[in-house]
Amino acid sequence: MGSDLLAAIGLALVLEGAAYALFPDAMRRAAAMLFAQGESTVRIAGLGAVLAGVAIVAAVRLQG
Repeated sequence: MGSDLLAAIGLALVLEGAAYALFPDAMRRAAAMLFAQGESTVRIAGLGAVLAGVAIVAAVRLQG
């Protein structure tokens, strides 16, 4: 389980880093739009991302 968690964190860092490396201007604009949003909007978006991530992990675990 611990190695799966580390692999998932590593993959998240690869994807995040690739986005910033390949599209730095777009990522700056996205960050600026994020800072312009209200706290509740950001909180709901974060919760949505968490739920989507859990659903993806669960689907992969059930299938494999």
